[in-house]
Amino acid sequence: MNLRATLGGLLAIVLWSTSVALARSVSSQLGPLNAGAVVYTFGGMVGMGWCLARQPAAIRVMLGLPRRYLLGCGGLFVFYTAAFFFALGLAEDHLQSIALGLVNYLWPALTVLFSLPLLHARASWVLVPGTLLGLGGMALVLSQGQSIPLAAVPETLGRNPVAFACALAAAVSWALYSNLARRWAGARSTGAVPLFVLVAGVLLVAISGLRLEGGRLTIPAIVEAGLMGLTVPIAYACWDRAMRQGDMRLVSACSYLTPLLSTLVAAAYLRVTPPAGLWLGCAALVAGSLASWWAVEHPAA
Repeated sequence: MNLRATLGGLLAIVLWSTSVALARSVSSQLGPLNAGAVVYTFGGMVGMGWCLARQPAAIRVMLGLPRRYLLGCGGLFVFYTAAFFFALGLAEDHLQSIALGLVNYLWPALTVLFSLPLLHARASWVLVPGTLLGLGGMALVLSQGQSIPLAAVPETLGRNPVAFACALAAAVSWALYSNLARRWAGARSTGAVPLFVLVAGVLLVAISGLRLEGGRLTIPAIVEAGLMGLTVPIAYACWDRAMRQGDMRLVSACSYLTPLLSTLVAAAYLRVTPPAGLWLGCAALVAGSLASWWAVEHPAA
């Protein structure tokens, strides 16, 4: 296992966690689709520019990667991005946004589960309670103490089935991406994430048309989108390399903690006291992630 790649995967989790507050701010000002279009297009341009500055033949090297990785993983990356932002754009209210977030955060559990057939990993019975603990902890953390009555779930799904289908499709596609990147391009020293990010941004521009109905383009929004655009290619590139070369078992288990870290960072940034339910969710997330890490064993790369 590549230690630097593993540490890069953990860095990706930290970057995603610390950027949630920025993402919410930009989305509230521009709208989810517009925010994603601006951030990913700018991030893709920055990433490609950096690669070309370091290696003028970077595009040729990327296009020389295995076709399955370029088309399969690239397609999954772009689909994930479009599906997730499209789902957020369809959310009718704050409660639905929380529910869509819960659905999207199925991806850590699905990443671990998909590694069993796709990477021929082995798992013990502990994976089942570990996964349930992790998912329960995510629900507590993302709801942040708000009551989400189970009786209202069918009605919520029925009012906006397309949004929830998109969020579920996004979770499945990202879990597939994480496993197939290792299967199709694992040993190679480079990936094509900057290209994937740029293509995803262009697609979001085409979907959104950058219409600002109900939104406003302000200097703070531009600055925040720019900061996110700088971190997006770094985080995704680190994750891609971790999935291909690092300790995937450890990084996948730690990804359960992403919603917890993002909530703690937002609470510290806004100087808000976290609700009591958050600490229960914290305990469940940590227990679930440790159980998942212990239960799954990947074959030696």
